[in-house]
Amino acid sequence: MLYYVLIGLSLALTGVVALQMMYMFYFDRIDRERKKRVAELERRCRTLTRRLTEAEGKIAEQDQLIAELYEQNDDVWADVLDDR
Repeated sequence: MLYYVLIGLSLALTGVVALQMMYMFYFDRIDRERKKRVAELERRCRTLTRRLTEAEGKIAEQDQLIAELYEQNDDVWADVLDDR
């Protein structure tokens, strides 16, 4: 009778170990997917940061061009007013 109890106990413990192994494999897979997602987000962030830097540079160039055009227009208007 004691053998049956020990066999039952060992099978129950084997079941617990199998369940823990399943959870371990599950969490390992989830961790790998999370790392892939984080790497993808970091890559996307670098791309967006680069695009933002380029856009800021273009805006700065356009602002400089607009400022130069306004400076030229002020001089032209001053010349027009002096001619009258």
